[in-house]
Amino acid sequence: TVFIPKSPIGTPTDLDGKFTLSFDNPPNDTIRIQALGYNTYNRLLDRSKHQTTYYIDLERSAAALTEVVIHAGEDPALVLLKKIIKHKSDNNPDKLDNYTYEAYNKMEADLDNLTKEQFEKIPFAKNFSFIYNNVDSVSESVPYLPFYLIETLSDYYYQTNPKKTREFIKANILKGFKNETITQYLGSLYQNVNIYNNFIPIFDKRFVSPISNAGALYYRYKIKDTQVVYGHNVILVQFSPKRPTENCFYGDFWVVDTSYAIQRASLEISKDANIDWVKRVSIYQEYKPLNDSMWFYCKDKFIADFTIPFSAKLPGFIGRKTTTYKNVRVNDTSISNVINNPEVKTDVTVADSARHASDEYWAQARHDTLSKNEKAIYAMVDTLNKMPLFISYKNTIKFIFTGIKEFGPIEIGPYWNMFSRNPIEGDRFRITVGTTPQLFKNLYLKTYLAYGTKDEEFKYSASAYWLIKRLPDPRVYLNLVYTHDIDRSSNYYEQGTADNIFNLAARKHNVPFKLAFCDEARLEFYKEYYSGFSHLLTLQHKEFKPFAPLPADGIFFDSKGNPSNKIVNTETSIRFRYAYKEKYVENRYRRISLGSRYPITELRIGVGIKGLVNDNYDYQRVSLRVFNTVKIPPLGSLQYNIFAGKYFGTLPYPLLEIHPGNEFYYYNKFAFEMMNRYEFISDQYVGVHLEHDIGGGIFNYIPLLHKLKFRQFWTAKAIVGSVSDANRTLNFDKGYIFRSLEGNPYVELGTGVTNIFQFFRIDFVWRVTPKPLPTENKDRYFGIFGSVQIQF
Repeated sequence: TVFIPKSPIGTPTDLDGKFTLSFDNPPNDTIRIQALGYNTYNRLLDRSKHQTTYYIDLERSAAALTEVVIHAGEDPALVLLKKIIKHKSDNNPDKLDNYTYEAYNKMEADLDNLTKEQFEKIPFAKNFSFIYNNVDSVSESVPYLPFYLIETLSDYYYQTNPKKTREFIKANILKGFKNETITQYLGSLYQNVNIYNNFIPIFDKRFVSPISNAGALYYRYKIKDTQVVYGHNVILVQFSPKRPTENCFYGDFWVVDTSYAIQRASLEISKDANIDWVKRVSIYQEYKPLNDSMWFYCKDKFIADFTIPFSAKLPGFIGRKTTTYKNVRVNDTSISNVINNPEVKTDVTVADSARHASDEYWAQARHDTLSKNEKAIYAMVDTLNKMPLFISYKNTIKFIFTGIKEFGPIEIGPYWNMFSRNPIEGDRFRITVGTTPQLFKNLYLKTYLAYGTKDEEFKYSASAYWLIKRLPDPRVYLNLVYTHDIDRSSNYYEQGTADNIFNLAARKHNVPFKLAFCDEARLEFYKEYYSGFSHLLTLQHKEFKPFAPLPADGIFFDSKGNPSNKIVNTETSIRFRYAYKEKYVENRYRRISLGSRYPITELRIGVGIKGLVNDNYDYQRVSLRVFNTVKIPPLGSLQYNIFAGKYFGTLPYPLLEIHPGNEFYYYNKFAFEMMNRYEFISDQYVGVHLEHDIGGGIFNYIPLLHKLKFRQFWTAKAIVGSVSDANRTLNFDKGYIFRSLEGNPYVELGTGVTNIFQFFRIDFVWRVTPKPLPTENKDRYFGIFGSVQIQF
């Protein structure tokens, strides 16, 4: 700093130490130069000269500064976050002893990214162009076409300890669907978003809540504003992910400055988040004061914008769910009485009159009135469902995806079973016919007829499935099946069949077919209970005749002890299954499991009956299986399947445990990928299947690749077993190489990439043990498998 003492005249130098001072009459005759760490320098001015240039060298000061410590204050936004986290247990509604409310759910589906001009270019679409009279060009930046609306009104009850929920659906408008289980999922039980939880479920992913206990590790926060709401001061906090590729949100929340309760929150997923089929998810949640200290839900809104991958020009649709809450009560004894009422057996009860509520009822019951768009949707759906052309299109799309074509009371298909090929039959042709609910509501009859051009034999099957009880009661059914056909399975837990056209190109080369002819009659009785416990009682009679290379000489005997080329066996078995709070989607007769948050356990016990119908085998078997998928956010999910079993008796190999091998190039999670069928047998065994889906993994940190949304996973499958001396003597060294896993467990490890173009999965699998036999090709100990996997 250069200045004239006792005057306002002065200037700093530049980085090179240069300076200029200009004045007409200096106030005194001295200039002074000061710099930190140097001695002060004084210089007399020559008043007789109007322009003077000085070159000045400063000397370092002998004095040194003492240590200076600078303490940074904590970010006020993080201080506020800590207080929110500290008071979460006080403000989280799910921490109350109990509560109840009336919920009004409104779900809307809108078509976007498809103009009327584009729509009318679709063949035969002009007949439906009237639906574009409902286009909304005001509500959002891009016009959209509302085309579906569902409303549900229910009473919801919640209890913390022990945790229980009950929902009573009083009314719903659900045009186009007649499915009891879908109606259940339209209430509040399966759709709530709670920002106080550390992780928020978005489809099958878990996203870190902005007020998670570990929020500071994932988000940046900024305090932006204050307002007064319901007479309380609230603070606006904006947040954004520290790493955009992680499952986090963008958005903001308002927090009450005294109780640190959330007043409202807006959340939106990152565009880089690894979630498929969805380009936008927005969540809005609002609370209002229930009393002096408690803030409770008053409104939720969930918006998901679905799109076709890599096709920005193709149409997508927007799903919207809005929930409002009324008649809220908390910590009330009457709530526990309702929840613990022994006469209420299920979590969700749908009133018989739910789908028959009148327009007058809805006009009074709705929490808000329908908009012009929403009213138009109902009129449009009614019109479409009366148009034969629309019904025809809908049935065609259904045929493409299900493979089944309906003709009134009967159905034909699936079409992919109509042709296949194998060495025994040559070209195989098959036709399958079943009944529809137009003929029998609770009885499903099905039969097929197949013919092979090489063996010139007809094969057939017939079944009758009687659904004695269905929702809302626990399921009870009776199933009777008779089959006269080629047998491709080896045990109960292999799913699917090789009898379809898609397997012709997917079969591994140089792996011989191992087939048998089977006559089987099976009777099943299934009963389920409200607790999730069920049992399946089976009586089965089977004649099993293998084709080469599977052996029979010296292994099979008839009931008189004479050598035979087939097995005749009768078995009765029972399967006990416990799946607590397992969820299902039910179709006409069967149903699809949506899994459970809890482990699912299956115990099977079987007994062979000797001498009943020329049977020659008396034995017992038992097996146990425990499986589930565990979410471990932010580390993805872990699927596990642990199983064990034991057979008691001396038995031919078809009645022992034939460990499931995979003889195709597509991945089968129920089989061992690098094992062949009939390669290993056991009469006692224990095994495990593991699959850890990591998510984006390292792809999140590789430039450009993270935009492709690839996902990583690893798999491990292992099993160890043994064969008794008696069973080894009966089955081994009889012209076919069976192997035992005694003292030499089977282990295979795998990894791979899924979500390739959001459809495909590739597995790389290594067989670790057992080591190959001298006659085996060592290349068989590594394989690459492909499959189609569609997930969010």
